[in-house]
Amino acid sequence: QLQLVESGGGLVLPGGSLRLSCAASGSILNYYGIGWFRQAPGKEREWVSCINSSGSSPIYASSVKGRFTISKDNAKNTVYLQMNSLKPEDTAVYYCGASSNYACFSALRRGMDYWGKGTQVTVSS
Repeated sequence: QLQLVESGGGLVLPGGSLRLSCAASGSILNYYGIGWFRQAPGKEREWVSCINSSGSSPIYASSVKGRFTISKDNAKNTVYLQMNSLKPEDTAVYYCGASSNYACFSALRRGMDYWGKGTQVTVSS
């Protein structure tokens, strides 16, 4: 059974950077499409980024494009989200999700099969 654990969240100043990690156990991530999502207080969950099971063709929401980078390390069975130039609007709980659909658009359309419990990111002065 695939399990996902997010880490790397915290408090950061506007303009700062954080790197989130999504560590998998129970299976290997190259069988899954992986997405990052976030939920801010009082708002619905928002899709942020996705990477194919092969680690190719990463995609991003327009709100984070150019600032965030998703990547995968198969040896560590971990997916990362590098977040630069952080804004207060990025404040949210960030979740990692995995789909048995290895292509991102299929995974996002059909929904994720596995979820982590989230990590809090707060961008504030």
